[in-house]
Amino acid sequence: MAIRVRPCGDRALLVDLAAADERRRLDAALTANPLPGMLEHLPGARTVLVRCVDADSLARAAEQLVTLDLAELEADDAEVAEVTIPVRYDGPDLAAVAEHLGIDPDEVIARHAGQVWTVEFGGFMPGFGYLTGESGGLEVPRRDSPRTKVPPGSVALAGEFSAVYPQASPGGWQLIGSTDATLWDVHRDPPALLTPGARVRFTTAEPEMLAEPVEATQANEVPSTSSGTVSTSSGTVSNNPALTVEQPGAQLLIEDLGRRGHARLGVTTSGAMDREALRLANRLLGNPESTAGLELLLGGATLRAERDVQLALTGARAPLRVDGRAVAWGEPLTLRPGQVLEVGRPETGVRCYLGVRGGLVAEEFLDSLASDPTTGLGPAPLQAGDTLSVGAEPADPPRPVDTLPSNRHGDIVLPATVGPRDDWFTDAAVELLGRTAWEVTGDANRVGVRLSGPVLERSREGELPSEGVVRGSVQVPASGQPIVFGPDHPTTGGYPVIAVVDEFATDRLAQARPGEVVRFDLRRSRITLRD
Repeated sequence: MAIRVRPCGDRALLVDLAAADERRRLDAALTANPLPGMLEHLPGARTVLVRCVDADSLARAAEQLVTLDLAELEADDAEVAEVTIPVRYDGPDLAAVAEHLGIDPDEVIARHAGQVWTVEFGGFMPGFGYLTGESGGLEVPRRDSPRTKVPPGSVALAGEFSAVYPQASPGGWQLIGSTDATLWDVHRDPPALLTPGARVRFTTAEPEMLAEPVEATQANEVPSTSSGTVSTSSGTVSNNPALTVEQPGAQLLIEDLGRRGHARLGVTTSGAMDREALRLANRLLGNPESTAGLELLLGGATLRAERDVQLALTGARAPLRVDGRAVAWGEPLTLRPGQVLEVGRPETGVRCYLGVRGGLVAEEFLDSLASDPTTGLGPAPLQAGDTLSVGAEPADPPRPVDTLPSNRHGDIVLPATVGPRDDWFTDAAVELLGRTAWEVTGDANRVGVRLSGPVLERSREGELPSEGVVRGSVQVPASGQPIVFGPDHPTTGGYPVIAVVDEFATDRLAQARPGEVVRFDLRRSRITLRD
C-alpha cells in the first residue's frame, strides 16, 4: 500500500490514504513511534496531517513517510473507552433525512440507536468527534444551506459520519436529535468525552428524561459535573492586582504563543495573532518571549495601575498616553499606582500588544493562557472592572532594542506553498491566486481573513472529506473566494486548501485592514514527495 504525501506549507505534510483502515494504521504507528521533530499528527477521514517543528524536520519526515509500508503496520488494539449518550430524537432535519433515505423517521432512529459507533477522529471544535457506524445505512449529504447557529448538544449526520455539537456553532450537518450530555469539560481528563477510538452507543430518551442537564456515561469513569470553560478574573477581583481595566476597547485578550499539540482534541493553537509583536514586547521588558501579554484590537483601551508596573506597547503603532501625557511606543515605561494608560486608535495596522514585566497570571488551560474567544477556551475577553495579576520579576532587566519594526507601506505579500489540494482547482485558478491583488474584506478576525477577488474555479465536483488544516491554510469554499486561516482556525475542514502561507508570514495578516491588498508569492514544495 503506497503512501501519497502532499505539501501543506513549510511546517506540515498531508498524508493521503486510500481507505479508513490505512489511516487507522498510520495513526496508530505515529502515536506509538512519533517521527523525530514531529510536533503532532491529526487523523482525518482519509488523511493524516503531520506537523513538524521546523523545515529540516519536515524534510526528514517526508523521507520516512514515503518509504513506509502500510501493510506492515498494525492497527491499534489498545483498550478503548465505551460511551453511552442519551438522545432526544427531535431534530429539525429528521424528516428530511428519512425522506432522503426512503424510510420513515422511526427507522432513522432505529438505525442510529441500534448500532455501535466509533470515534474515528476529532476536530472542527473542542470535543467534536467524527463517528462511523458499524452497519452504516445513514449516509446523507450536508445541508445545501448551512445554519448560522447549531444549538449545543445537537446530534447530527453528514456523509458517512455522525457527531454531537459540543457548543453552539455554524454548521451544515443534518440535525436528527439533541442531548444534554457534556461533550467538553476542561476539568475532566481528557476534556473530550469522545476521544479517537472510543465506542459510542446512542440510546433513545424521552424529553422529560433530559429536562435537566445530564452526563453521558463512560465505562470505568465517574461523570464530571463541572461546567466547561476556563475564565480569567473577568467579573472577579484579583488578590494582588497590578492593573485594572477601565475600558477594554473593541476586544482585549490575554494571549501568549499558544497551546500546541492538541489538535486531536479539536483544540487549535490560538495565541497572539502577531506573535513577533508579542515577542518584541517581552524582549523589551526582559521577559521570556512566550510570556502572556495583552492583545488589543483597534486600540481604545484604558488601564489603571494598582502598583508599580512596567509595560511596553508593540504591534500596530498607536498613540500612547499616561495621565494624558504622550509616551513612546516600543519602549519600556513604568506606571505608578493610580496612573492611567490610554492606548489610542492605531495609525496603521489593527492589533497592538501590551507586554507586562513579569507577565500576566491567570488560570491556565493545557499549559497556556491563550484566549480563544471563538470556542471560549482560555481566558475570557476582558471587560471594564477586570483586574490583572502579574508574575514574579524575571532575572533579565528591561532592555530597549536597537531597531524597531517600521510602519508597513504597500501590499501585504504572503509567501506560500501550493497545495495540498491544488488538484481540486483548474491550473488557471492556481495561476490566478498568485497574480491577483486580493482585497481584505470586513470579514476578518482571529479565525481567518476573507479575501475578495476573482472566483477560483474548481476542477472537480463533490465534497472533500474532512481533514486536518493548519494556520495559514488558504481554504476556498463554494464561493470561490479564499479565506486565510488565523490562530483560532478549526483543526479540520471540508473545503479544499489551494495553498498554505509560510508559518512566519501568517503574522502579517494580524495587521491587515479592510481594503488593503494581499498578494501571494507562490512556489511549489521544495521537498521531494511521492505521488
